[in-house]
Order: sequence, then C-alpha cells, then structure tokens
Amino acid sequence: MLNDKERFALFSGNANRPLAEEIASYLGCKLGDATVNRFNNGEIQVMINESVRGKDVFVVQPTCGPSVNDNVMELLIMADAFKRSSANKIVAIVPFYGYARQDRKSRGREPITAKLMADLLSISGITRVVTVDLHAAQIQGFFDVPFDHMPGSPTLANYIKTKKLPNMVVVSPDLGGVGRARVFAERLDAPLAIIDKRRPQPGVAEVMNIIGDIKGKTTVLIDDMVDTAGSLCEAARVLKELGSKAVYACCTHPVLTDPAVSRIKESEIEELVVTNTIPIPSHKMCDKIKVLTIAPVLAETIRAIYNDGSVSALFRSITKK
Repeated sequence: MLNDKERFALFSGNANRPLAEEIASYLGCKLGDATVNRFNNGEIQVMINESVRGKDVFVVQPTCGPSVNDNVMELLIMADAFKRSSANKIVAIVPFYGYARQDRKSRGREPITAKLMADLLSISGITRVVTVDLHAAQIQGFFDVPFDHMPGSPTLANYIKTKKLPNMVVVSPDLGGVGRARVFAERLDAPLAIIDKRRPQPGVAEVMNIIGDIKGKTTVLIDDMVDTAGSLCEAARVLKELGSKAVYACCTHPVLTDPAVSRIKESEIEELVVTNTIPIPSHKMCDKIKVLTIAPVLAETIRAIYNDGSVSALFRSITKK
C-alpha cells in the first residue's frame, strides 16, 4: 500500500497514457488532473489543475516516438510546472529513455545526447529518475540525481518460460549485448550463443560469425530495443540458415520505425515479444508481435520510492523470480 496517500500524486504526459493508467490502477489511485495541449504555433501548453503543494509527484512519460522531441519537452515543462507549484519531490518515470544511442564520442565533433538529456531533466526540477533497460547502463553516471534502472528482461523471460520451448539457446545479437543475454540465459537455464557482426555504416549490419551451438535448437534473440528490425531479422535469417529449428526474439522497447513491421512479418521470427514501455499503434501491430505489460514493475518501484523502501531489494526480488 501507499503510505499517506494525501501526499502522493501520479501524473501522465501524452506519450503513453495507457501505461500510466495501468500503473494507477495497480496502485489503487487516480491520475492527477493536468492539461497538456499545444498553442497554435506548436508550443506546448501545460496546466496542472490540482494542488501539488508539498506532494511527492510522479510523472509517467517515456521520451519515445513518433514525436520524440514533443515528448521530451512535455516532460520538461511538466516538471517545471510542478517545481513552480511547490511540489516536494518530482520523480520522472521514463520507461524508454530517448537520445540514449549517442552515449559517447566515437568520432570527432559528435554530441553526447544521453548526457545532454540527463542535464535537461535535472535542471527542469526533476529530483529522481526511473527508467527501464537503458541502451547503455553507464548512462546512469550522467545523472546528479538518484537514478533507478529497472529490468525489463524478467518480464520477457517469464513469458518465454511459459512457452516451454525445446532445446532453447539464448542468442546475443552482438558482442555489446552479451551481458544482457547472459543474464537472460541464466534466468531461463539455457546456454548462450553470440552473433559476431560488423556495421559498415549506421543502420546496416553484416553477420560475420556465430559463436556457440545453435544447430537443431530453438533460438531466442534478446536485445534492449527493436528499431527498424533490420539487424534482428538478418540475425534470424542467419540463425535459420545455419540450422536453428525456430527463432524467437525478445526486446524491451518496441521503437518499430518503418519498415520494421513489414520486415518482421516477412522474417524467420516466429514471435517477437516486447513490453509496453512504448505504445504500439494499432496499424503497427501484427500476429507475430506479443506485448507484455511493464506496469507492475514500475508500480512497485513507485511504491518503494514513495514509502522510502529499498529499490535495490525490489530489483533483486524482480530479477530472482
């Protein structure tokens, strides 16, 4: 339960209101009354229609597409409104952390947008950030406010367990995702394989080699996000070509920019399992995509933060289930 509900407030921007409503239902509360509109020239207008003075405010807003910049600005402006309304704390629940793919300089004259985002969130008045499966875990170090990095893979793994897939092998789609894939494999008590690939240019991947035994096995690809699905579908094709009996895929964040859905439909993937950190429009859904809810994980995190409980203990309990 939430201790002293009078001091608690949960709000949502426009990015993923259905998820915010699920979280509110799980916590047994209502979403706060806020209006997030646009002026005629496109500027974002925010009005908080109830008192938040002295309250601990939680606002759910992934910084995802299709209007990434609008969703970022909504979150920043809402935070500023809460700060100027004398909120006690402002906790941003950002299920998908946008601008995370540029987390370091890989060549000259590149920005580090993941750090820029962290600075913007902090200066807006946000006092704590919660997110799910960052593209790169070290982004946590960009923040000068408390940061909670919650896992999405247990939700995905628990679903895969129910399918009771025979001769299962978990596959990392690249060398950078080995850590994530190893944890996923341990949770499923399955062996691990790794795809060695190179990127001759951004958005293009070439599979060079498969490290591990996948012949005659059911392979499960695991990644943090699926964007255009080019790398994912190419990996599935190669796995089938080299003898995998069936290919499944799991990704926390369904970015799904065109032509992702058409690629998935035509691919060797039997099923793509994702969470609802990002809402999927109805026209982008297909029979191969299975959406799981991340609301219980986020709701329990909110409960722990508000009740001054241990988020670390919650993290350990989620990852051990």
